[in-house]
Amino acid sequence: MRMWFDPLCPWAWMTSRWLEEVGRLRGIEIDWRVMSLAILNEGRDLPEDYRAIMPRSLRMTRLVVAARESVGQEAVKPLYDALGTRLHPGDEKDLDVVIPAALAEAELPAELAEETDRFDEQLHASHREAMDLVGEDVGTPVVAVDDVAFFGPVVTPAPKGEEALRLFDGIVAAASVDGFFELKRTRTRGPQF
Repeated sequence: MRMWFDPLCPWAWMTSRWLEEVGRLRGIEIDWRVMSLAILNEGRDLPEDYRAIMPRSLRMTRLVVAARESVGQEAVKPLYDALGTRLHPGDEKDLDVVIPAALAEAELPAELAEETDRFDEQLHASHREAMDLVGEDVGTPVVAVDDVAFFGPVVTPAPKGEEALRLFDGIVAAASVDGFFELKRTRTRGPQF
């Protein structure tokens, strides 16, 4: 299983909590990867409030990729957990507070907090990998079962126990049908952390 996330996205956070539960219950290894809402939305006409968060998205995704490139893939999930806990259930908005605290919790070098475009090629490659699997008209999260990827699931609260496994089994079943593309309904509530 692979999951692409933008650390800033609360829906990706919810999906990651569900997938983490599935991994724990089924003994499935999850490969955590980065995609970027900032890259996804380059050149698009966005509402002003949404456009305003794109630099935050880029900063966060650059950070995760810098950790992966500097330390290794094993740094990705602990850093994502530390960032997401502060951003989403913690509702901390100041990235200058979030990032150093998350790096310390994940036991990663403090100098990773310095934003750099040094690993942008790797960031774009990770993002492109997700888009190549799922298509262009989606966002984050992207979950892949083997080589079949979907946007989502978008879910709240994150299912636990048997409910988490039923949802997972449904995703795996959908991925087994070559012609299955989309299943959607209107969200009626925000993320419940």
